[in-house]
Amino acid sequence: MSSPVLERIDVHQPATPSQVESYIENGFLVMPDLVNPDEIEELKRDTIRIARGEYPCEGIIPAASSFSDADVLKSILCIHQPHFVSPTMLRFTKHAAVCGVLSQITAAHLPYWDGSVKCMQSMLFVKPPEFQGQAWHQDEIYIPTRDRSLVGAWIAMDDATIQNGCLYVIPQSHRTGYLYPQRAHNSADEFDFAPESYGFDASNEIPVEVKAGAVVFFNGYLLHRSRKNRSSVYRRVLVNHYCNAWSLLPWQVHEGETPATADRRCIVPVAGADPYSWKGTDNPPSQVWLRTCKANQN
Repeated sequence: MSSPVLERIDVHQPATPSQVESYIENGFLVMPDLVNPDEIEELKRDTIRIARGEYPCEGIIPAASSFSDADVLKSILCIHQPHFVSPTMLRFTKHAAVCGVLSQITAAHLPYWDGSVKCMQSMLFVKPPEFQGQAWHQDEIYIPTRDRSLVGAWIAMDDATIQNGCLYVIPQSHRTGYLYPQRAHNSADEFDFAPESYGFDASNEIPVEVKAGAVVFFNGYLLHRSRKNRSSVYRRVLVNHYCNAWSLLPWQVHEGETPATADRRCIVPVAGADPYSWKGTDNPPSQVWLRTCKANQN
């Protein structure tokens, strides 16, 4: 095992210096038209393939041929880890333009970062009409990193509007690196079953309305939420989560590990080098997880 070398990786950098600075300062960045229309249509087609059970896996029962595409989508809020089973979704974790931005912003707050990035999670939101959003939360609660480098790349597959449940964020809420406590929200018609974060001033929240093909990048400590889809159309989104490749990934501590050394290796290197390649990687299970929820039902 040779000593690692820190040299800035050479990749296309779509974001301007001012956009990188805006991400560092505000905790989120919107990049319009980063994914082209043909790619968006490919994602929509693959969403149907996954929902129909065309990729053999645990978690989805194959749909009968008599079921329409609308039939198989109408009960799905979110499909967790679709890149475990779909080659298309795996390829989009490595999307060149998306990962180019990630190589600029993921750990831009660290002075000696070389731009290397790894992906550990994908979430494919279908969010049909009348389905709930997610209450205030910070992604770092669920995916802890060692250096505050967690970032979500939220690819809009449809125009995301206030009416159909776009993202809301509290700009600069990531700055302290503080994880807020959580509690039950008691708003089952508005939000899904996940708890809400609380203890902060939400008066400066803003909606993030974007067109299909835009990508919203946001820091793991940024407070964000989405509301119920009150429109007659879907609000489909692929959001992948990434962190600095140099950061260990202690999702949970296994027997014989310490919090300082825990490191889940079911990851996809997407930019630069994998400094821990000597550890190998874990093969993902042939499984996805469905989140199904709708108005007045938990």
